Amino acid sequence: MAELARLAGITERTLRFYRERKLIPPPRREGRIAWYDDHHLARLRTIAALLERGHTLNGIAELAEAFDHGRDVADLLGMGAPTEEEPVRLTPEELAARFEGEATPENLAAAMDLGYVGADGDEIVHISSRLLDVTSALVREGIPLADILAAGRRVREHADALADLFADLVLRHGPEENLHRLRPLARSVVEAEVSLALDRRLRKRD
Repeated sequence: MAELARLAGITERTLRFYRERKLIPPPRREGRIAWYDDHHLARLRTIAALLERGHTLNGIAELAEAFDHGRDVADLLGMGAPTEEEPVRLTPEELAARFEGEATPENLAAAMDLGYVGADGDEIVHISSRLLDVTSALVREGIPLADILAAGRRVREHADALADLFADLVLRHGPEENLHRLRPLARSVVEAEVSLALDRRLRKRD
């Protein structure tokens, strides 16, 4: 405990307080010896960074609880299911920096429920770099993250319906292998239709 506190730049008393508040996971026990590792140090440095950014200990505790009970990465990524999306690994500190003031426990829980993020040790894994970049850009434009996630849930419903439609079309006229090979065509159709739909929406406003 003394070594961990020294490396983290805090007192042992503060470390005990963090343990009592469950801000860090318990150490690994071997008899009467408690072992801390790099994951504990990373969590303490994240706590320090969040405190510097103005987060309260209560908020950090809620964030830590949501994080520790988040979805497993294997579940998040579908245990090796084929995907064209590139996952992104983030520390909680990096996540807070991406969404200044918006990385609340409620938003994190909503993102986990949607399958956007999962936990892997002391890291957060976002399932798609494209979705992460778009979400960050929308937040920078002043749109609350909670509203973006709510819209994301509605988009998910429509996207599932479109995927079912395309899969049924392909499987009616060929083997299942065609579904993976032809998926770029489905993406192109959806992107074009959304672009045209936005054109129609903008013309209505003019």
